[in-house]
Amino acid sequence: MSPLPAGGAWLVLLLAGLCEVGWAVGLKFTDGFSRFLPSVLTVGLMVASVLLLAWALKTLPVGTAYAVWTGIGAVGTALLGIWLFDESREVARLVCIGLIVAGILGLKLVTA
Repeated sequence: MSPLPAGGAWLVLLLAGLCEVGWAVGLKFTDGFSRFLPSVLTVGLMVASVLLLAWALKTLPVGTAYAVWTGIGAVGTALLGIWLFDESREVARLVCIGLIVAGILGLKLVTA
């Protein structure tokens, strides 16, 4: 995989983060990796997430890319937890999720 232009690297990083959300939520459906299809899909998303992150790292700074990747994973997983699993919707939790989003956007704005 060759290095990407900055815009392409950010898109790949976004896809890596979405794959991270997919595998994190997928873990809930694997039932401790005892269910075959959810387990295979979850592992596939894990591999895709790391490979895409590695590709984005050819262009983006490691600290920024890793923070954004984990931030996308955290926000996406928390929101899907609320939607799919009826997890807490209390205001303090939503404010904290918003702060993570603000951090992701801030890192994007200060990184080429």
